[in-house]
Amino acid sequence: MELRQLRYFVAVSEELNFGRAAAREHIVQSALSQQIQRLERALGVRLLERTTHYVALTPAGAAFLVEARRILALVERAAQVARTAEGVSPALRVGVIDASYDSMPQILHEAQALFPDLVIHQVEVGVPEQYQQLVAGRLDIGIGRAVLAPRGIASYLFRRDRLGVLVPRGHRFAALDAVPAEALAREPLLLAEEMKAPEFNQFTVEMCRAAGFTPTVYEGTVDSVHAASSLVDQGRCLYCVPSSCISALPGTLWRPLTEPVSFYPWSLLWRATDDSDHVRTVVACARNMSERLGWLTAADHTTG
Repeated sequence: MELRQLRYFVAVSEELNFGRAAAREHIVQSALSQQIQRLERALGVRLLERTTHYVALTPAGAAFLVEARRILALVERAAQVARTAEGVSPALRVGVIDASYDSMPQILHEAQALFPDLVIHQVEVGVPEQYQQLVAGRLDIGIGRAVLAPRGIASYLFRRDRLGVLVPRGHRFAALDAVPAEALAREPLLLAEEMKAPEFNQFTVEMCRAAGFTPTVYEGTVDSVHAASSLVDQGRCLYCVPSSCISALPGTLWRPLTEPVSFYPWSLLWRATDDSDHVRTVVACARNMSERLGWLTAADHTTG
């Protein structure tokens, strides 16, 4: 049994698709399949059920996945300890949803001031993939709505971010100081790419339903706020987005939503078993910045 086989198996288990797993691991699909088969032969059990149409974990595969992730996380931890002992600069791997949002850059700036030698690697990745990479030990910190967090992921709610809507400059909403959410019922509304931000789409749809309607969803999809802003600027749709990214979006106007007023909950995410100094520092920076900038009310702080 080889560590790379464990890594390949975890990739296939998370993607449930050999093609995507091979691309993620930078290996050709046939070689990936061969390594999985060798792993199964070494273990003497079948880990995956696979046909031309689907891939699924067997009961043995599901049990093995838990241990494989644990082993890989321990190996990565051992490597970090060795690098630290040798005097190599410590590294922090951080998942971000979209470079347009300003919360994480502000938090990391404060953490960097406390640890000038800390090397920070930012990876732009959706929240579902952040969860997978956190569990597997490939990320140390993530950010997103924590409502779908799996077991083993700790979270800290640090910001309630006012939700608004992006509109073209010539749109009738542009003259308003705020837009009643019910008014969106008559507009095509763009949602985020489902694989990248299902929790944000869920929040947006819930907000619309609270206002008494089901949104008319624009058929196109985008994978970034900047791409969404471009579609809005062209007059094709409107897009709901929190206030924390509007400074990075030229060409459109942002108007806060009312009736109801909605706030998107941002949380830091990390492995519950990770008690490293750098992770604790980032969480502390988020807490301090939240209190200093008033990102939460006192009541919100008690909810975690």
